[in-house]
Amino acid sequence: MNSLQVIPLPAFEDNYIWALHRPGGSACVVVDPGDEAPVIEFLQNHNLDLIAILVTHKHWDHTGGIEALKARWPQALAVGPAHEPVSHLDRRMVDGEKLALEPLGIRFEVLEVPGHTEGHLAYFGEGLLFCGDTLFACGCGRVFSGTFEELSDSLERIAGLPPDTLVYPAHEYTLDNIGFAKWVEPDNADLLAREARERERRKQGEPTLPSNLALELATNPFLRTDEPTVVAAAERWAGKSLKSRQQRFRALRLWKDRNYD
Repeated sequence: MNSLQVIPLPAFEDNYIWALHRPGGSACVVVDPGDEAPVIEFLQNHNLDLIAILVTHKHWDHTGGIEALKARWPQALAVGPAHEPVSHLDRRMVDGEKLALEPLGIRFEVLEVPGHTEGHLAYFGEGLLFCGDTLFACGCGRVFSGTFEELSDSLERIAGLPPDTLVYPAHEYTLDNIGFAKWVEPDNADLLAREARERERRKQGEPTLPSNLALELATNPFLRTDEPTVVAAAERWAGKSLKSRQQRFRALRLWKDRNYD
């Protein structure tokens, strides 16, 4: 079977809708279609058939295209979080469930990774992680309808996946996130090298995604809350000792929210 291709379909200002298909086949899956237009254009241009829609969470920029895509491809299986109000789903998923997409020959495990929202999902399989707005390249999502503690625990769970996992977030936020990461660890050589690479990619009009988990563990402050340099930076901003990973995560997220974004 031909190797799986994962293609970014740009949407809005900085979203990516991920399209999965195998060359030579007609089946396609999309992840977080906030807008139907780029999906329809891609499917028509490549003569593909939509077989499934994977949704990570309830926000409109991840769900806005579902209704129109289901109207056009009613056989497409729309799956998403069981614990969030997302319309037009055929199947509502919970932690630990398996999702087999036989026409593509892939199988995902569903991970509940709340924090950004209360019931956020990620889909993990074939060495790929589709993580919506939980983990970003060199950053993480804001806390909206979840809690700081939940998001900290969700990121710790993701950090335990194999380091060669390819990470597919839903937004092109990498350079902005690197800017904040440099506030936290200005002398991190891996981070500075990453910035140079990613700036060149963007200059060439290329996406900075996917990332991989090993790179995130080396450069993403929200996955490095046990590193002495990150601990020291979080405590300086908070003005007090921070004893737990969750406390340090909360300080970092609030620091970015209040002083950087």
